[in-house]
Amino acid sequence: MFMDITADQELDCCGMVCPEPILKTNMTVKKMETGKVLHMIGTDLGTKNDIVAWANRTGNELMGSEEKDGKMHFWIKKLK
Repeated sequence: MFMDITADQELDCCGMVCPEPILKTNMTVKKMETGKVLHMIGTDLGTKNDIVAWANRTGNELMGSEEKDGKMHFWIKKLK
């Protein structure tokens, strides 16, 4: 089942490899208002672990993640 989280913004990182998906996610979240949700889509398998570590390090919330049709989807809520 696909996550039922409403995102305020979407970031397509498909085809990018580490560290680019995390760098782009970080830059995008920094520009967003607190409380907004980003839906990041990627294909680099390393992003699964990297996004968790990034969220913990930055104090933002990884609301959910899911893999569908060969793509990884992450929903991140900006808390700081």
